[in-house]
Amino acid sequence: MRRFACDCGSPVYFENDFCINCQSALGYDPNRADLITLADWGGGVFKDFQGNAFRYCSNGESFGVCNWLRPADSPSQFCTACQFNRTVPDQTRPKNKERWLVLERGKKRLFYTLAQLSLPLLNGWADPQRGLLLDFIEDARTSDKFPETFVSTGYLGGVITINAVEADDVARATVQDELGESYRTVLGHLRHESGHYYWSLLNPDVRLLGEFRQVFGDERSNYQAALDVHYKNGPPMYWRDRFISSYASSHPSEDWAECWGHYLHIYDALDTAWAHQLLPRQPGSMTMSERLRAWSKVSLMLNELNRSVGRGDAYPFVINEVVAEKLELIDLAMDRLRTLR
Repeated sequence: MRRFACDCGSPVYFENDFCINCQSALGYDPNRADLITLADWGGGVFKDFQGNAFRYCSNGESFGVCNWLRPADSPSQFCTACQFNRTVPDQTRPKNKERWLVLERGKKRLFYTLAQLSLPLLNGWADPQRGLLLDFIEDARTSDKFPETFVSTGYLGGVITINAVEADDVARATVQDELGESYRTVLGHLRHESGHYYWSLLNPDVRLLGEFRQVFGDERSNYQAALDVHYKNGPPMYWRDRFISSYASSHPSEDWAECWGHYLHIYDALDTAWAHQLLPRQPGSMTMSERLRAWSKVSLMLNELNRSVGRGDAYPFVINEVVAEKLELIDLAMDRLRTLR
């Protein structure tokens, strides 16, 4: 994530919609990949210093959960990111605005990184065959309207589903503890599930598929049976020698998605480190092996900083040689995906 500043010179965050120093309106313009300072021209129209006219996304105007902009003459009431939504939390329910805000912020961070990597990204309304949609859905844990339902976070047929309970810190921490996970965030879920989506887009040739099966395993093995065994017996004793997480050991498809998510973690964190002058080069100009060497230093610093203020490790994972090989293959697959834009 790059560094952003208001026109008054004050630093601002990617999620800000106003500057606390000068009270100017701010909005994110995805076309420029920049957070821009705005002047209110009335009637819901805002202009930047160049005279370009914008409106906020309808989800920002109506619910305060989005700071992305759309051209004032856009035919859509939604920004490019919110055009991917298919289902959102019921806004008549208590706490759902806060949940939706957390979900939207995670989604926007995901989309920012995907754009940085120049990956194809089409919404499922515009392209039902190859596009992506998102469902942010409630179940019995967050709504008495669905007393007998259980919604699983996952991916299927071009749709990423995230259970709204993941946006509740306490509930998410409870599940994290029950499953023995060292890391669980909304952004982590979104990055993981996007890996399943991009595998569906990839359509690998014989060579790439052979490399995948050599590194990750045979994705044709029975998926549900593998997950049943994982949840019944837990991961194999040796999982730390070959996988980035215990869940990655459950099935080759989940191993791919876990590693894909970590690839995005690493890229975004290194990009942020570069923006704050902690690295001499942007990750986009590095090879994968160079990124991993840089990440070894940056992640150690992150963990020590967290420990210095009494918190747990920011990145509680170990990238061994086997996982590094998997990340190298994902890097190669991304080159293939860019040709699909």
